[in-house]
Amino acid sequence: MTKKPGEKALDAIVEEMIDVVHKSKDEIFHISEEARKEHELLEKELQETKDKVIAHINDGDELEKKVRMSRQHLSEVSKNFDRYSESEVREVYEYTHTMQTRLAMLRQEEKILRDKRDELERRLQSLDQTIERSEGLTSKVSVILTYLNEDFKQVNEMLEEAKEKQEFGLKIIEAQEDERRKLSREIHDGPAQMLANILLRSELVDKTFRNGTTDEVLYEIKSVRKMIRSSLYEVRRIIYDLRPMALDDLGLVPTIKKYIATLSDYNNLKIDFNLIGEERRVNQKYEIAFFRLMQEALQNAVKHAEASQVIVKLEIGVKTIAMVIKDNGKGFDPAIKREKSFGLIGMRERVDMLNGTMSINSTIGEGTAIVINVPYNLS
Repeated sequence: MTKKPGEKALDAIVEEMIDVVHKSKDEIFHISEEARKEHELLEKELQETKDKVIAHINDGDELEKKVRMSRQHLSEVSKNFDRYSESEVREVYEYTHTMQTRLAMLRQEEKILRDKRDELERRLQSLDQTIERSEGLTSKVSVILTYLNEDFKQVNEMLEEAKEKQEFGLKIIEAQEDERRKLSREIHDGPAQMLANILLRSELVDKTFRNGTTDEVLYEIKSVRKMIRSSLYEVRRIIYDLRPMALDDLGLVPTIKKYIATLSDYNNLKIDFNLIGEERRVNQKYEIAFFRLMQEALQNAVKHAEASQVIVKLEIGVKTIAMVIKDNGKGFDPAIKREKSFGLIGMRERVDMLNGTMSINSTIGEGTAIVINVPYNLS
């Protein structure tokens, strides 16, 4: 089908917009990366400056003791002037003067270092804000870019349904970007940070190998091995969170048991799982939904509720599927939390999509109980 001149002009405008947005995204990413690099350098410089401040304080304290003793000696010489020769008196006076001058210079250097430390901390705070803003802008630009690439090019063919499809498409895109941002942050805060620590620790192993004893070298190697094991666990956990393969192969109940066992061991948390009735396979979308609901509730219990014990109950009936997640954590006010918790909002939206109900009962200091009921025809 040949496009009309107006449609070609519109496509050209869209292409130009996409090109501009692409360049803007690249520039934002470049700014973010430069800010991260500068942040790493400043952190290193800040630590070195802090170490110098501590060293100057210690040196200054020692020098102050020497100055005090020298003054006492000078006072004694002045009182008993006739007992000392002129050269001895001059030597004591010059030594005291030298010590006082060195102390004044050291204190001045300490003040300069303190000012430098404070300035570095302010610059780091500013860089943190820049990085945070650039991440937010990158996410927003990605939403716009995806919309322009996937939806807006076909705007002439979708005019009658534009509003409905636009809103739906943007919700999907925003959800995708939220998941990508969450995954990016998990990788940055988890495996990426751990690998950076391993790299730093490996440098320490190298120094210990050259200067330390055999026992010290073995201790550092064991520490690095432990950090690598933790990094591997974090990578596997992220992969499992993205899509647990056991859900397709084994079903909901075995996957929940496996997830609970892993989460319990890693977080030193007691989690009891009770299956009421028979173990049954259900439609895949229901298995995925209930696994994600359970996963979000347990993550809330671990990260926010500071619980030491959690009970998970699941019942797959003939006409309904029910789940209860109860913890003994610090609890919260549902009226306040509901407006701010994206996790709880996401859970409620997922339950609504299945035409189910979800109730949250929580009291500050007494834990939280989440009850979910979803209609399901097993036959």
